[in-house]
Order: sequence, then structure tokens, then C-alpha cells
Amino acid sequence: MQRVAFKMKLFKGFEEEYKRRHAALWPDLQALLKQAGIKEYSIFLDETTNDLIGCLTIDDATKLDALPAEPVMKKWWAYMADIMETNEDKSPVSIPLKEVFYLP
Repeated sequence: MQRVAFKMKLFKGFEEEYKRRHAALWPDLQALLKQAGIKEYSIFLDETTNDLIGCLTIDDATKLDALPAEPVMKKWWAYMADIMETNEDKSPVSIPLKEVFYLP
């Protein structure tokens, strides 16, 4: 099992909207993430910087590389683009984080 963590940026003032949208995560997006092998997925908010820290576990992290080509993923990115930093293709600006400690 591999752990993957990354950082994104939420626009100020959209904290509740971000939570609301994720509380109503689309079933087809949830199914896609599970199909890719994601076992656990959490997103934390640093309220002092509005940084979002995503953490997930997956059997094979290379399977994440296929997700950007999926139509439902592109649709989700477009849906979220108005409340967070994004790239030109509407994907969130995502900075990989290096694991420096783990306590199993």
C-alpha cells in the first residue's frame, strides 16, 4: 500500500462551499476513485493559509496517472475551478508532498 500526499490552494472565502461540494461528491466520481484503487482519501484545510492537504492510500500510485483523462474527472475539475487555484486545463494546482515520517 502506498501513501500519497499533495497540497492545493483554496480561494479565501470558499471554505464552506468546498466542504458542501465534497459532502455531495458525485457517485460516478467516487466510483472512479475506488476503481483506481484508492482505499482512503482525506483532505485537510489549513485555515491560516487556505492550503488543502490531500492524503490517500492506494495499491499502485501509478494508477493515479490515468485519472486526468477520465471525463468525470475533467467535469469535477471544471466544477471546482471557481473556488481554487487551477491550471489552464482546470486541474487543480497540486504540489506533491514528500513523506518524512510515518508511524504505522
